[in-house]
Amino acid sequence: MIVVSEKALRRIPLTKLMDLKVDYAFKQMFGSEKNKHMTIVFLNALLNRTGRNTIQEVAFMKQEFGGEYKDDKQSRLDIVVKTQDQQMINIEIQLSNQHDMFKRTLFYWAQLYTSQLQKGMGYHKLLPTITINICNFTVFPQSAYYHSTFHLYEDKTLKRLVIQDDALEVHFIEMNKFLEQWHRGVLKPLDDILARWLLLLGMVDARKKKVYEKIYHELEELAMKDEHLLQAFNVWEELSLSQEDVIAYQSRLKYILDEEAKLDDVKHMAEQKGMQKGIEEAKEEIANNLLGNNMDIDFISKITGLSMERIEEIKKGLIQNNDDQLR
Repeated sequence: MIVVSEKALRRIPLTKLMDLKVDYAFKQMFGSEKNKHMTIVFLNALLNRTGRNTIQEVAFMKQEFGGEYKDDKQSRLDIVVKTQDQQMINIEIQLSNQHDMFKRTLFYWAQLYTSQLQKGMGYHKLLPTITINICNFTVFPQSAYYHSTFHLYEDKTLKRLVIQDDALEVHFIEMNKFLEQWHRGVLKPLDDILARWLLLLGMVDARKKKVYEKIYHELEELAMKDEHLLQAFNVWEELSLSQEDVIAYQSRLKYILDEEAKLDDVKHMAEQKGMQKGIEEAKEEIANNLLGNNMDIDFISKITGLSMERIEEIKKGLIQNNDDQLR
């Protein structure tokens, strides 16, 4: 048995601990070679890998993927690993709801899947690819489950389309549902390894500037029996004590919260204008103004809810009007 004193887990005030749902902190915790053992334990818990199916080794892969042409959209994934049994896994952590999770997930999965195929390679060499999304918001309002898993199925028979040990597998973890179930006593972290790790992610809420002491005390007890959890606490504290990492973390958190505030402001403006002109007209007017300020089309789509195609049409109209005025 591992003997753990309170001082072993509380070398710094809990309020100083980083929120591991902020992507910078998450990547430092689970995306580095020195913490690889924690990544493996976490993945086995999340994917329910046991026995001979257990992930025993991972190699961290590049995170940036680009299209074939210079104007193709570039992607930077949070964490990408290849397992010893030749599976590609992408883990994404999302603190804020950008209202594009489904399309973003498929785009990231497709980028990771197709990037494996180099010139002259056969399709049979494509590796099974798994995307894991850990979301700090509700993704499926009609479902009570906090962990949803998706594959390809036939509509009528519901038979899974199995291509090379499942080419596509997508997971969604909804942290708000998980924490609500834990608070109600539905979950038993003593018998559920994944619940322990999700409690670790949920203990600090940077947006609310809150630390859940109740979660800390349960994790403290669990760490007496779980060596990996104890190691995770030590790594978490070291990360939160590093001045360089703290500055980078705070900078990233500020950016995320600023983007949230900007999105809320635009939505509020759209609602106000929508009372007079109609929501769709208001969205298009906002898009027109943002285009006039050279804002990125992807960003405009996120904050207005308009399709990329519609924004492109508005942009063409704006360019045409400018050309007409110059004549």
